[in-house]
Amino acid sequence: MKKLFALAAIALATLAVGAHAQDFPAGKPVTIVVPFAAGGPTDRVARDLAEALRKPLGGASVIIDNVPGAGSSIGAAKVARANPDGYTLLLNHIAMATVPTLVRNVPFKVESDFEYLGIVNDVPMTLISKPSLPANNYKELSTWIAANKGKINIGNAGVGSASHLCGLLFQSATKTEMTPVPYKGTAPAITDLIGGQIDLLCDQSTNTSPQIEAKKVKAYAVTTPKRLTTPLLKDLPTLDEAGLKNFEVTIWHGLYAPKGTPAPVLKKLNDALKVALKDPDFIKREELLGAVVATDGRIEPAGHKKFVIGEIAKWTPVIKAAGVYAD
Repeated sequence: MKKLFALAAIALATLAVGAHAQDFPAGKPVTIVVPFAAGGPTDRVARDLAEALRKPLGGASVIIDNVPGAGSSIGAAKVARANPDGYTLLLNHIAMATVPTLVRNVPFKVESDFEYLGIVNDVPMTLISKPSLPANNYKELSTWIAANKGKINIGNAGVGSASHLCGLLFQSATKTEMTPVPYKGTAPAITDLIGGQIDLLCDQSTNTSPQIEAKKVKAYAVTTPKRLTTPLLKDLPTLDEAGLKNFEVTIWHGLYAPKGTPAPVLKKLNDALKVALKDPDFIKREELLGAVVATDGRIEPAGHKKFVIGEIAKWTPVIKAAGVYAD
């Protein structure tokens, strides 16, 4: 009799999950948690994506919940603990690969506490300097760096930020120790770069393009494997072709659900994401941000997870060598 009750309970639970998946999103709003402050690049991507997801999710409301702090780990932890029903998602960037090392007591496991839904886009980085720096191209910049070792500072938007990570990798690749100057966001860092208080900054094209266009800073290279096609940045060489071989950093964004979200719900979310990534309005908005919408195998859950695990392996030794942590 106990076995019959147990089997009946399992059958009922299975039917409940199936009914839930069939109804999802059942007129309820879907929340995307952004683990950074409102108004920043990741927040902008999330809001564009929310708009593009509404139609393929049957007209459901998709709202943004900004939960910043501790290198994105506070917002990510909120999603890891959320009810795994598909109504609470996470949009995070490269921090998903760096937070396991940057935050020594991170309250979740990136590899096992989330369901992977797909990569959304890639945002290139640009290497820029204060306008008074004498170098006019990357070759001259390399010479200047060699001649000024021990005197160079490099700004960033805070520990764990995209600019912080790019700066760490740049120092590692050039074998040059620079003084990091952290700010509370990109805006004050760029203001001080323009004013000459800091020497260098490596940040997302979404943040630097207006200053490059206005010629308020000097731009040397992009961090993508190929040159960009956007009119403003198309003449900038890649760091690889400029002489810093195998240097590549893009700030990718991915979508996640809590571990244990039912497979049929995950499929609905992934299907909706793939429709959103082909939305012409979404693509246009991302292009205006300097971002490239994902179209490769990373838009599939398995490809997304494999990519993130590879990125964790890439960034862990760089962060450990720097010895700088977000906690």
